[in-house]
Amino acid sequence: MCEFGPAAALPGGIGISRLTVYDIEAPDGLVGGTPHVHLACSEGYYVIAGSGAVQTLNPKGFTETPLQAGTVVWFDPGTIHRLINGGELQILTLMSNSGLPEAGDAVLTLPPEHLIDRETYLKATTLTGEGEARTPSAMTRRNLALEGFAVLRDAYAADGPAALDAFYESAIRIVQPQLADWRKRWEEGARRLADETGAALEALEAGKAPHLQTAELHELPAPTEHGRHGMCGRLDVYDVGERP
Repeated sequence: MCEFGPAAALPGGIGISRLTVYDIEAPDGLVGGTPHVHLACSEGYYVIAGSGAVQTLNPKGFTETPLQAGTVVWFDPGTIHRLINGGELQILTLMSNSGLPEAGDAVLTLPPEHLIDRETYLKATTLTGEGEARTPSAMTRRNLALEGFAVLRDAYAADGPAALDAFYESAIRIVQPQLADWRKRWEEGARRLADETGAALEALEAGKAPHLQTAELHELPAPTEHGRHGMCGRLDVYDVGERP
């Protein structure tokens, strides 16, 4: 007999949020967000409005991909990415593993001296203040990450994919204390839903469908949090675990 978990989750165990990309100019003259990498999760963008670009750097090299309303792009773990706001850029972000990227699976491209260990990294990246008062510290960490991103791009141009190895190794050390929590989130989200699909297919092959008897509609009528300072901009977050 099929057994299906009682907890609701978005289809496929994804996470979503609405992103309004930062509109504050960076020291390099571009407007936008903070370059960073995810180590366990893929991420996708559906552009709702506005225009801009996403800069990416991974073992295949550096790319700048234009974004406009209707564009869909996605990238694998290990792809360093930075959003450029060309004007009123708004994005629906799609994150694997129940939104794990917004739950810690992100490491900013800080200069090496800030990547020595987790404590040093958190000291450089933790935001201070509340509400609008957080904006200056968000821009300070963005600008620091841009320094490291520029170094990585130059190193890649000279040495190729090996130039990213030291950054990846530092990022792994920084996130390792979080891995038990990440595994739990994955097991209760994306993995559970995949197992439920397998159970449903087995039931259907046997001419049964007990899961159809428990079908229901789920709703998040509004974001559970508005305007959170994220790495790339302001986030309106949809947390299934906080449904009314």
